[in-house]
Amino acid sequence: MIPIVKPFIAPAEVMLPEIEQTLYSGYIAEGEKVYEFEKIFGDYIQNPNVLSLNSGTAALHIALMLEGIGPGDEVISTALTAEPTNVAIKLTGAKVVWADVDIQTGLIDPESIRQKITERTKAIMVVHYAGMVCNMDEINAISAETGIPVIEDNAHAMGSRYNGKPVGSNSAYTCFSLQAIKHLTTVDGGFIALKSPERLSDGRKLRWFGLDKKVPRLENDIKFPGYKYHMNNVNATIGLVQMRYIDHIVGKHKDNGLYFDRELAGVSGVTLLPYYQHTEPSYWLYTMKVENRSDFVRMMTENGIAASELHLRNDRHSVFAESKCELPALDQFYSTFVHIPCGWWVTEEDREKIVTLIKKGW
Repeated sequence: MIPIVKPFIAPAEVMLPEIEQTLYSGYIAEGEKVYEFEKIFGDYIQNPNVLSLNSGTAALHIALMLEGIGPGDEVISTALTAEPTNVAIKLTGAKVVWADVDIQTGLIDPESIRQKITERTKAIMVVHYAGMVCNMDEINAISAETGIPVIEDNAHAMGSRYNGKPVGSNSAYTCFSLQAIKHLTTVDGGFIALKSPERLSDGRKLRWFGLDKKVPRLENDIKFPGYKYHMNNVNATIGLVQMRYIDHIVGKHKDNGLYFDRELAGVSGVTLLPYYQHTEPSYWLYTMKVENRSDFVRMMTENGIAASELHLRNDRHSVFAESKCELPALDQFYSTFVHIPCGWWVTEEDREKIVTLIKKGW
């Protein structure tokens, strides 16, 4: 079966000696390997204001905490995402307010965001779902008009671009996941990228109990409680090795995605998704809409190719019951969209087989 997602781990002869060196170095907690990884990752996204963390969820939570979001506040978000996006909001005690999606792309709809803003709105959470970049031209305009900060959940979209630059420096906060199946994995981990370097100190404290590791332990004074969200040297070592391959990995996803864009255009029963102006997707998943989705998935599965929606829309979880509302565009999009394999493991022969099967119909 050709899977929809698959972890990439560097070859053992490259990875294992580096891990062994760190494991027996005498320092396996947060240290120089972490800071080296932060420097290289910051260079990659062209933003030096980054903090490594133990998960993408921690990154989202810290972004919300830096904005002081708590009970009584509202955060506008999307239900079409992996659950951590919105669970992080619930962790603060704030209410999730669903915006609808653009029916053409499945990404959060700027016009719906405008309609959902109230005096209690403290942040807008946008998700670059499946590697596609949201309509940031419009979302930036909303943020500029209202003063409401934007948090970009970029868990799916490592290597995506907006206005010719890697996603990671446009909004106040951009959050990355290094979980097992993402473009870049450290087994688990995450990054938060900040637009303002002035927020780094508070972010650093929030990731480690309220202490600043840049200050000697005995000279620290905890002024607010933080979390144990930091990355350790072992995960950072894995990340440093993985970064040697990131251009190849993301490049393969993009090459396969562009191939499907070309070869599936105009195929009966298939509707391809448009990409917004000034954006370039990184194709973590290849997403399209199909007629008779259950028949499509069955046909693909019978031929050894995974196909699925992958994520349950978040508004179906009981924890978000207070946020329930009508989302007609999401209803329609969710009934027809599907993901097919697009990643680094999909060979030219695999992708030709996929296209040939789809063109035959289901």
